[in-house]
Amino acid sequence: MRVAKLLPVIVVTALSAATVGAAQPAFPDKPIRLIIGSAPGSGPDIIARLLADHLQGAWGQQVVVDARPGVAGIISAEQALRANPDGYTWMLMTSQLFIATSGVYPNLKFDLDRDFLSVANIGLVPYILLLNPKLPVHTVPELIALAKKSPGQLRHGSAGTGGGEHFTMEMFKRAAGIDMLHVPYKGIAQALIDVISNEIQLSFAVFPVGKPHVDTGRLRAIGVTTAKRAPGLPDVPAIGDTLPGYDTFGWYAVVVRKGTPEVVLAKASAEVVKGIKEPAFGDKLKVLGIEITAGGRKELDAFRAVERKRFTELVKATGVRIE
Repeated sequence: MRVAKLLPVIVVTALSAATVGAAQPAFPDKPIRLIIGSAPGSGPDIIARLLADHLQGAWGQQVVVDARPGVAGIISAEQALRANPDGYTWMLMTSQLFIATSGVYPNLKFDLDRDFLSVANIGLVPYILLLNPKLPVHTVPELIALAKKSPGQLRHGSAGTGGGEHFTMEMFKRAAGIDMLHVPYKGIAQALIDVISNEIQLSFAVFPVGKPHVDTGRLRAIGVTTAKRAPGLPDVPAIGDTLPGYDTFGWYAVVVRKGTPEVVLAKASAEVVKGIKEPAFGDKLKVLGIEITAGGRKELDAFRAVERKRFTELVKATGVRIE
């Protein structure tokens, strides 16, 4: 009798569980939006499209790269925060956005550390110091000498005030004791077009964006920002060889809005890390000059903490600040 009385309860419970399971389809069951804070043709755009191709192949769902350039990536973060935290909106977080939120732009509507959860770290990338070939400069010491001879006359470009290229050049100018005029653009591709046409004379650019112009001879590379030479440009010295202690780099990682379900975070992190470690995907990153880190959520949390401290100190030291 007692078994018979319990039977309906068991059946109802089983049916309820089945109903809940049916109401929660496996992630992902629709397209994913991957927001980037840079213009098409930029380093983040190139990396995001490679990642999108991998995820689409792995999951059978389209991953749409949504470029929201402007204000050193801040616009992209604001867009991501407006999205539903259901796991279908991701953001490619970059060192550029970290710089901007480390004191360059003090009056923000969000807290990057509090409002975004780590998914996975992708890798590190050097910046290349690029010149118009007509400039009578072939080495970093020669550039410094020319800038000291004519302070404020040389013009350098960036993808925007407070962005990665701008900040990297401010570090360079401070270390070298020189003055050059900053010309901000809406994207690094536009800045490099003007370096090629000699409207401006030089700019930093991340490896994936700058190297094709070096290969064709449109631009001259005289230094990389990492402590060691980049494998893809073995003949180009590290700037630190001339300016001891000069060592910086860009990086790429994936984050989502706070409130995203734990099960989605776990699956997304595992697939991104798995993909980066696969030769079919990882080798493409290496060709672009990316030093693969492939860190999961805990590794990215730790990395973000270190980078926040590093950039906060550097921003304070360089005095770059936009009110």
